[in-house]
Amino acid sequence: MLKLLAPLALLAALPAAAQTPAESKMATTITAETDRHVALLERLVNQNSGSLNIDGVTKVGQMVRAELEPLGFAVEWIEMKETGRAGHLVATHTGNGRGKRVLLIAHLDTVFEPESPFQTFVRSGDRATGPGIGDDKGGIVVIIAAMRAMQAAGTLKHADIKIVLTGDEERTGAPLAVARRDLIAAGKWADVALEYENLARDEGKDTGTIARRSSTNWTLRTTGKTGHSSGVFNATLGYGAAYELARILDEFRRTLLEPNLTFNVGVMAAGTPATLADNNYQMSAGGKTNIVAAEAVARGDLRALTPEQEAKTRAAMVAITAKNLPGTTASLDFQEGYPPMAPTDGNRALLAKLNAVNRDLKLPEMAEMDPARRGAADSAFVAADVDTLAGLGVAGGNAHAEGEWVDLKSIPLQALRSAAFITRLSREKRD
Repeated sequence: MLKLLAPLALLAALPAAAQTPAESKMATTITAETDRHVALLERLVNQNSGSLNIDGVTKVGQMVRAELEPLGFAVEWIEMKETGRAGHLVATHTGNGRGKRVLLIAHLDTVFEPESPFQTFVRSGDRATGPGIGDDKGGIVVIIAAMRAMQAAGTLKHADIKIVLTGDEERTGAPLAVARRDLIAAGKWADVALEYENLARDEGKDTGTIARRSSTNWTLRTTGKTGHSSGVFNATLGYGAAYELARILDEFRRTLLEPNLTFNVGVMAAGTPATLADNNYQMSAGGKTNIVAAEAVARGDLRALTPEQEAKTRAAMVAITAKNLPGTTASLDFQEGYPPMAPTDGNRALLAKLNAVNRDLKLPEMAEMDPARRGAADSAFVAADVDTLAGLGVAGGNAHAEGEWVDLKSIPLQALRSAAFITRLSREKRD
């Protein structure tokens, strides 16, 4: 047996008024099934589901279907052939139609493709490593554990819940409007959205995620007149593509910095010529020290906290790009990306309700996580339509890298939090 912080022990210290029979049953069930859920996590992790491994993502979806259908969920697999990715799993539980509709969001894919050497679940005590173990297969296990606990306690029966597990969160298919069509529709259906990526901890304390920044890629291209370097800066040749690229990027850095905003340069090249490969992340350049560069290209990302901040920054970047040095041209293109999940009063109210659960379970309250320390996620696609709380999955670290790990003790903890939280939300009257 795992030496875990049993949820039942958390409830044992509660006063009788706070320890409801349903919560006691949930805790008992989660405790009894902890080994089951760790074993499920191991099976999910050991099935490779890199975003481009369509067969692997589909198989993980089949594993999840087998967990949800016995709980009364109607499970649909939505193919995404037109986006070049695997499909999405949408599971719907129909309750009595009177309580709030709750949307649960996670994803089936990982960043680790079949050629990665990091492929296997490995456990050492209460810690386990594996590809996608926290991002986001641990989150899927928390959802399943919470649903099973609610069923055992009798609170699932009347709850209206929709679970959307995307198959391409780590490397989104295109067009984005198609790739996120079903998730956006689920957000319009829901009254509340909960997202199950990693639980964020700050100095060992669990925190709540009420906001996430956007993630949009951009491509900057410059051109210049080429010729002998002895003529650089003169009226005939001008400054060349390399100096124009440097001017623009440096002006971004000097003039656009503000809280919660970043605009990283991931890769760049300059020369005669300088080219960007079709895969959009490899570049090549040639040239000599005595030749003025004819072409330059850079790619990066833009992350903002609100739609207004992103729109303002895009406009400023375009204006900077247009102020060309003599003899040069420049163009800046933005690609489709993840919108921001802005901090709202509604999101803060959701965290307050979760903290009421924490108080009743004798758990520490969760402060807001700094959004500058969180990446983008699928919750952003529904946050404009519905109050959203993110980061309800397992605790761990080293996401997107070999050695990704989770704290196995966080599985029952997060499952109990979610079971109690979703139960309470599902009993609130719809507006």
